[in-house]
Amino acid sequence: MADKDSSRTDSRKTHGSPVFEFFTKYFNIISILGVFILLFSFFSIQADAFLSLENLVNVGRQIAPTIIVATMMTIVITTGQIDLSVGSIIGLTASALAILIQTGSPLFGVAAAIIIAIAAGVINGVLSSYGKLPAFIVTLAGLIALRGVALLITQGYSTPITVDWILWLGQGKFLGLFIPTWIAIATVVFGWYLFTQTRFGRYVVAAGSNAEALRRSGVNVKRILAATLVLTGLFAGIAGILIAARLATGSSNSGTLFELEVITAVVLGGTSLLGGRGSILGTLIGALTLGIIANGLVLLRVDVFWVPITQGVILIVAMLLNQSAVDRFQKRKA
Repeated sequence: MADKDSSRTDSRKTHGSPVFEFFTKYFNIISILGVFILLFSFFSIQADAFLSLENLVNVGRQIAPTIIVATMMTIVITTGQIDLSVGSIIGLTASALAILIQTGSPLFGVAAAIIIAIAAGVINGVLSSYGKLPAFIVTLAGLIALRGVALLITQGYSTPITVDWILWLGQGKFLGLFIPTWIAIATVVFGWYLFTQTRFGRYVVAAGSNAEALRRSGVNVKRILAATLVLTGLFAGIAGILIAARLATGSSNSGTLFELEVITAVVLGGTSLLGGRGSILGTLIGALTLGIIANGLVLLRVDVFWVPITQGVILIVAMLLNQSAVDRFQKRKA
């Protein structure tokens, strides 16, 4: 009997140890970080140009729009919602920016593109939160309708951008890094602070965990849910401007299937699609993982069509391993 009591005591000590608690709390981040390190090491060995400073800086610029939108998508998904319209918002803002630059002042074009993105987010938020429609349905409709508007105003043609300071937003450098990379870094810092250090961030987690309890505590849950969709709209607009500036053209095709890459990065980072749990740091690592996969496969001269296939397989494997490990941790903790 004494031996059994001693065994139970040792088990409780193990389960309650700081190391065990740390791995249990941050396992999602640790697991995707492990995948990132493994892939980074593989491509470093197999592709000679992968570790070059020029290549790594270019990867940072290419993945910047994904990081920008995925940071805000983390907040949306943590509430238990999802935004499928971000890719179409990018296409619309990129198209509107290029057209408005040619017909008016560049500054007005940028401001109008941002306003359009915010308006799209407001419509999504109002219809889903106050109209009591599922965010999935509302933003799916937005995905279709906004892409249609982009095609309508461009008639399917791309519009060139020649304004130097706008091109600098996508192609310029500061301290060795491209401007989109700096904007992505600033977005991550802002998103992390908003998500972890503010009352709004606590309400976001609570809304995803138990929205009814949050409502009963006197919080306007509808306003919180709507605000998260406005944030994704705004930052999708910023990403659309950066993509148009980098490519020096506004195209209605910009951002096609972009929402799937963003959601993949968020899920890889450990954010639960059921809501109530999210990680900005995990999302950042997830986005970087997708970026090095795409870049590494190109450097290895693998057919470009294998890139999304590989990303999808890695997502499934990572999720299976992650869920299996989480289940084991929970059983041990119990």
